[in-house]
Amino acid sequence: MPRYEFRCRACGDTFEVNRPMAQAGEPASCPQGHVDTVKLLSTVAVTGRGGGVTGSAPAPSGGGCCGGGCGC
Repeated sequence: MPRYEFRCRACGDTFEVNRPMAQAGEPASCPQGHVDTVKLLSTVAVTGRGGGVTGSAPAPSGGGCCGGGCGC
């Protein structure tokens, strides 16, 4: 179940709520009981089973000023 982060405008507390995606836009009360809250945009970290990054991306080749293959 997705976790959404909210901040209370009354007390400044930041808290998380687990709820289905279908209810993502619904308001949430803070743990102190205040109802004036705002949903925060959170970043998502996705990791695979590969064990991490082992190198860097290859440098672009060819192309002109933008470094791509467009030939500009």
